[in-house]
Amino acid sequence: MGPDYVRPAAPISPHFKEAAKGWKIVDPRDAFDRGEWWVVYRDAKLASLLSQVEISNQSVKQALEAYHNAVAVIRQAQASYFPTVTTSYTATDQHEGTATFSSGTLAGRTTTLATYNPVANATWDLDVWGRIRRQVESQAAAAQVSAADLQNAKLSEQAALATAYFDMRAEDSLKVLLDRTIVEYKKTLQITENQFKAGTVSKADVITAQTQLLSTEAQAIDVGVARAQFEHSIAILIGRPPADLSLSPAELAPYPPHIPPTVPSLLLERRPDIAAAERQMQEENALIGVAVANFYPDISLSGSFGYLGTTPLPITAAAEAWSVAGAATQTIFDGGLLAANLAAARATYAQNIASYRQTVLTAFEQVENELAALRILAKEAAKQAETVRAAQEAVQIDLNQYQAGTVPFTTVVVGEATLLLDQENLLTTRQNLFIASVALIEALGGGWDSSELPSLPGLSKVPTFTPPL
Repeated sequence: MGPDYVRPAAPISPHFKEAAKGWKIVDPRDAFDRGEWWVVYRDAKLASLLSQVEISNQSVKQALEAYHNAVAVIRQAQASYFPTVTTSYTATDQHEGTATFSSGTLAGRTTTLATYNPVANATWDLDVWGRIRRQVESQAAAAQVSAADLQNAKLSEQAALATAYFDMRAEDSLKVLLDRTIVEYKKTLQITENQFKAGTVSKADVITAQTQLLSTEAQAIDVGVARAQFEHSIAILIGRPPADLSLSPAELAPYPPHIPPTVPSLLLERRPDIAAAERQMQEENALIGVAVANFYPDISLSGSFGYLGTTPLPITAAAEAWSVAGAATQTIFDGGLLAANLAAARATYAQNIASYRQTVLTAFEQVENELAALRILAKEAAKQAETVRAAQEAVQIDLNQYQAGTVPFTTVVVGEATLLLDQENLLTTRQNLFIASVALIEALGGGWDSSELPSLPGLSKVPTFTPPL
């Protein structure tokens, strides 16, 4: 009973808007390895950390157990395919006594009767209208939803770890930049001290140089706060306490690898959240069939077989008793309950269609956002690199002119501060490029594909009955 499931159409664009601006579309299987999407970064430490997420991350373990629970619920629904058999055994001792009075004498007689009654009862709800089959279909689709949620949780946690990792490496690079700047500021301080000793500048220039150096040293120390926090986040994401993880400093790579987008239509097969939303529709569609089947008579069989005798075990067929009955139950009046249940099931299915289509639209938005971010940030980084080179040249000229006494020390200070700011801006943009690349891979679904979901026929298959030990 009820409609067979057909996947509704989704709002798919023929191409990515941002991909038309210099990106090359490739088949998703050529973009990065199935499962291990992080190999494109060629970072052994990152690969080692991300491989632990699937094993030790507690959020992923919660999603895994949720999937196991969903599979168990399928088995609960499938149990209705089979008859329910119960047994009972009753043993009764009945004692009676009688008394007579004759010739002045009181006499008595007693009788004790033991009866035994083993009985087996069976009931079987026949799935004439397919109500149970639709329930199993719904639960199997729900298990697929849970499996997709598991993959989505895994991808989300891996992306969070990769983001924290590149943030940490950016802090390492910032520390290297500040340490290098401190060395240069020490040279500048030495120049001002020599100029002061020569009597060509005032003590104020020396104090200004000292202030600039001390401020940068404090900034270098402050980097340790964010760096430690990112390292602690990575530890939690791989399921370990922060005290158990220490990562050696290493600089951020110059630029992230190129991540080409896939064909828009294949995005539906690659995103686990889209797969979950699509499977949710079949789950709710099957429940419409359950609601329709409830309008029809519930047909069941029942039977009983037993024995009543004076021995603990039956030794003769003469005392056996059995019965077989069939029953059909039909609701005649329920105040519109069944009709309301059917309307609610159809409305829930329609709601899931809208949710599915919104999930698809959100996926396209995320891909377009990250494609735009990578394209624009790459151009920004190129300009910032040119700015840094110009600022470095300007600082060298300012120092030479200061030593020659043709410019005040404030010119040097401003030039050096501008250079450091430009270098920090370039580093921040490079950091954002790496984060955007991770976000794009996540938006494309990582290395996952919906073909990895457990099959609906496999989940719905009636299991072989094995009695409990």
